[in-house]
Amino acid sequence: MKYKLLDTVVLDRDLPEHALRAGDLGAIVEMYEPDGLEVEFVTASGKTQALVTLNVKDVRPVQDGDRVAVRSVA
Repeated sequence: MKYKLLDTVVLDRDLPEHALRAGDLGAIVEMYEPDGLEVEFVTASGKTQALVTLNVKDVRPVQDGDRVAVRSVA
């Protein structure tokens, strides 16, 4: 999958060190060749929760069948 800046992506694995779980939504804010992505994850109120450098294999595109949910983070 070819991503572009500001694409919304879905995390495919848990990242407990960042309080992120598989299924969390993030936005691509930077891209690194050949397969790196800087992804920002925010709370529902818009505050940055985590800014993480990931591999394209760590995320997937949003799909029509995806449902958005809210959960609390400590």
